[in-house]
Amino acid sequence: MEDLNYDTDEPIVALATAWSESALAVIRTSGKDSIKLFSTVFSNPVAIIDSKGFTIHYGYIYDPGTGNKIDEVTAAVYRNPKSYTGQDSVEVFCHGSLPGIEAIITILKDAGFRDAAPGEFTMRAFLNGKMDLSQAEAVVEIVQSKSRQAHSLALNRLSGAVYERINFIKKKLVDFMSLIEVQLDYPDDEIGGETDISAEPVIEAEREISKLIETYRVGKIFHDGVTVALAGGTNAGKSSLFNLFLREDRSIVSDINGTTRDYIESWITVDGIPVRLFDTAGLREADHPVEKEGIRRSEDIIKNAALVLYIIDGITGMTDEDKDIFRKQKDSDNYLFIWNKIDNSSLLIPEGVLAVSAVTGEGLSLIEAAISSKLTGIHISGTELMIDSLRQKDLLLRAGESLKSVKDSLINNISLDAVAMDLKDSLDAIGEITGEVSSVDILNNIFSGFCVGK
Repeated sequence: MEDLNYDTDEPIVALATAWSESALAVIRTSGKDSIKLFSTVFSNPVAIIDSKGFTIHYGYIYDPGTGNKIDEVTAAVYRNPKSYTGQDSVEVFCHGSLPGIEAIITILKDAGFRDAAPGEFTMRAFLNGKMDLSQAEAVVEIVQSKSRQAHSLALNRLSGAVYERINFIKKKLVDFMSLIEVQLDYPDDEIGGETDISAEPVIEAEREISKLIETYRVGKIFHDGVTVALAGGTNAGKSSLFNLFLREDRSIVSDINGTTRDYIESWITVDGIPVRLFDTAGLREADHPVEKEGIRRSEDIIKNAALVLYIIDGITGMTDEDKDIFRKQKDSDNYLFIWNKIDNSSLLIPEGVLAVSAVTGEGLSLIEAAISSKLTGIHISGTELMIDSLRQKDLLLRAGESLKSVKDSLINNISLDAVAMDLKDSLDAIGEITGEVSSVDILNNIFSGFCVGK
């Protein structure tokens, strides 16, 4: 593609695994003459040059200058177009020694490879027709997924689910555009017959686009995760419940009021949703300046949380402050009220309050289900089609706005030239989602967010 900052045919190299000590590491290469270049640093060059695609070869990487062995490796050879990038490629499986990895990459660069740019392997896959742009975005979404559900949803997009839905919508609009073009090229006084054009195909396409847009909110929750804060008075059992969610003793638990003076946080997964859980300081009038600051910070966390789990001490019951907050927030979408210590409480649990024992774990599964329901409103199996890309959402909104103009023009008998222009705008927006319509700036922006080895 012209105007990119680099040549997408040049042989490139990058570490595909984490830059850290490990049992094994994977170094990727791709590009023109990459197999031939790799053979110059491999102990059995003929085997590499003569090999078919999808073959693995055992041997050594050595330094051609000194003849010294660098590492014992296996090398997987892929021949175009049957590779990830659609180009000739070699993947090296070596020991996960940082000095060894560095030495292999240096030797490969000396042999003629250059460092890959961030996301360049996947960009080449897109440019060579191995995947569309929505699938390319799904690659990084899989890498960044914080839960199994998020991974499954991203994998569904990688398999082409977004492309298939977009292609379905596009076909409807292309067929409709053909009708418009016929009317523009051959007015009714020339072709005769019924010339009224139904807006139904446009309405159907607009409906499908709206359905996709509606998935963004939940898709974004699964991709980015959400903030959930444990709040309540002192000694209500917030820290004990925090530890129960984590299944480990992370937060200090004590009967002494004000034990938690600052917030503690950790990532957990609730019904597949990545949750950044905060254990906050108990809300009360404090004298100590350190506790005061902790309460102030906790109030900021609570204010900005997607969901607040307000904990009530089931032994002492609701305080006046608990009652005030309950009255104000009981119907709120971002509050759940939890009656803790049911293992040691005989008080009547108020209606609309969930019950739990942070000691025995009783009631935890119901709370987790309630959290999931509050955040998403639906149960996710992982096979649903959801988008979590803001770029895709904005393009769908643009396509939908153009289709609304098309529909209004048809209903109000406005010129078909205007209809055709709006229809083209909608098709262009849809084409940008899959990459059929794209610019260098768009591609650079998308792939620059990838890790180098992708």
